[in-house]
Amino acid sequence: MGQEKLKNRADVLEELTWDLTALYETTEDFYKAIEEMKAATDKFCSDYEEQLVNAAIIGLGLKDYEKIMQSASLINHYAFLPEAADITNPANTELSRFVNNLLAEIDTKLSFFDSELIANDSDILQQVVQVEPSFAAYIRHIKEKKSIQLDPSVEKALAQLGPVLNAPESIYEQARLADMDFGSFTVDGKEYPLSFVSYEEYYMYHGDTAIRRAAFDKFSVVLADYQNVVAETYYTQVQKEKTLATMRGFDSIFDYLLFDQEVDRGLYNRQIDTIMNNLAPIMQKYITHVKEENKLDKMTYADLKIDLDSTYSLNVTVEESKELVAEALSVLGQDYVDLILKSYPERWVDFVQNKGKSTGGFCTNPYGKHPYVLMSWTNQLSDVYTLIHEFGHAGQAILSAGANSILGEEPSLYLIEAPSTFNELLLTDLLKRKSTDARKERFALTNMLTNTYFHNFITHLLEAAYQRDVYQLVDAGKSFDAAKLSEIKKAVLTKFWGDAVEINPGAELTWMRQSHYYMGLYSYTYSAGLTIATQAFLRIKKEGQPAIREWLEFLALGDQYEPAKAALVAGVDITTTKPLDDTINYLASSVDRIIALSKEIKR
Repeated sequence: MGQEKLKNRADVLEELTWDLTALYETTEDFYKAIEEMKAATDKFCSDYEEQLVNAAIIGLGLKDYEKIMQSASLINHYAFLPEAADITNPANTELSRFVNNLLAEIDTKLSFFDSELIANDSDILQQVVQVEPSFAAYIRHIKEKKSIQLDPSVEKALAQLGPVLNAPESIYEQARLADMDFGSFTVDGKEYPLSFVSYEEYYMYHGDTAIRRAAFDKFSVVLADYQNVVAETYYTQVQKEKTLATMRGFDSIFDYLLFDQEVDRGLYNRQIDTIMNNLAPIMQKYITHVKEENKLDKMTYADLKIDLDSTYSLNVTVEESKELVAEALSVLGQDYVDLILKSYPERWVDFVQNKGKSTGGFCTNPYGKHPYVLMSWTNQLSDVYTLIHEFGHAGQAILSAGANSILGEEPSLYLIEAPSTFNELLLTDLLKRKSTDARKERFALTNMLTNTYFHNFITHLLEAAYQRDVYQLVDAGKSFDAAKLSEIKKAVLTKFWGDAVEINPGAELTWMRQSHYYMGLYSYTYSAGLTIATQAFLRIKKEGQPAIREWLEFLALGDQYEPAKAALVAGVDITTTKPLDDTINYLASSVDRIIALSKEIKR
């Protein structure tokens, strides 16, 4: 599938695409909803502006505000999902921009709401919580924002500038998905078509070393052609964040970006430093074993994602994935399984590959409707890991939305990757249980390492380490260009992999391959979430039903608690080093087990 030329969106199978009629049956319904939201916003402004002076009126305002936010969520999703599926279609881009501008206009009109709430005494805000406990999370954040709120006229201007301030990510996505033409590459006289998505989803994992390395080389050559414009786009993003940090009274960009996560810099730095220092030797040991088992002349950066045993693979079709998903998730109970399996007949997931489609995978959650998942299916086991990962987000979104207002259903970014990576561990556990010999057990363990931990504990963690160095530059009042970003990225990769991996030309351009850099301090949360997930998973293996019950409670929490308190519901204390240390020890024992199984297989 990965070697085929990508189809145009119009030519793919409809049953493998998502169904947006769950949002609006017709386009007419969509535009009608827009008019209704605009009218509700105008009425909201006339009813509440300069009126939010007591708990009763604030409670009524929050209920009306909640309804507008629900409408905005559905309208936003109906516009951005088609663009994510095909950014090359001008109609999709036009619709997305239209809605972005519309929502910026709505945000501008509504900006008075937070400003006026913040102006109230904390006593009045606490009365709101007593009268309307469902808004407790929203009020908690309002009270926290008292110290960083700007003049209402400035807040209004920032809301109005929303589409402009968010432009760097849009420009980056246009560059990598619409403008970059990777052409093809040739190996042994045969030509192979190449695209951003086919490299990321297929060639990076290819079992043929010559094809894999040639794909990486061509991919890197094309990336290099765009490095200056992408670096300038990223510089604009970082300078925007630094400017906003300064405007809101933060000395450091880190404190500003961690503020909404309700996490301090100590927790952030510990996550990065501990993994960089303590996991690196373990992964160097593992990747050297991969090199030896595959009889490679050397382990280059282009080879990092290959299987330990390339001759032993599990091809999985979309249809076959249902059984794996159901069986893996069965530990969480039939209700949870039934919830997730509805995704297939209701077409929550966009499985197909096509031109202009966003890379990787994501799950997004229009409040009050089912989630939507984007991915590019290649019939590999790694696709099932991606799918069950996104289903973790979906399950949490549904349970959280069912228990919380839209104003309090989204947990801290620090916690957001815990449910997704937890589901990956359940999949590995299933594969281990199905293992009947040493080779199958090794296959399960290596898939856990390469799909779950490599992706979340290494790839995204190295993004975070690089990002931290970039932000430290900006905090110090310094600038950067493409060459500097490549220098930083190469240094981070070299530090982690040491002599075990050759950081070959092109590896330093990895900073061009990820949209996470346009989402604040997001990359490090993958490893943070997986730390929580690992500890919760091990608890469930040991304690059974009580730990399962607490995990489901954790999934339904939404934003009720700040991260440290929320993690405790799942039985994990993130204020200590123990969860991270235990997780790294778990990985060390897994690597040792893999190496022992390899010796057993050779006997």
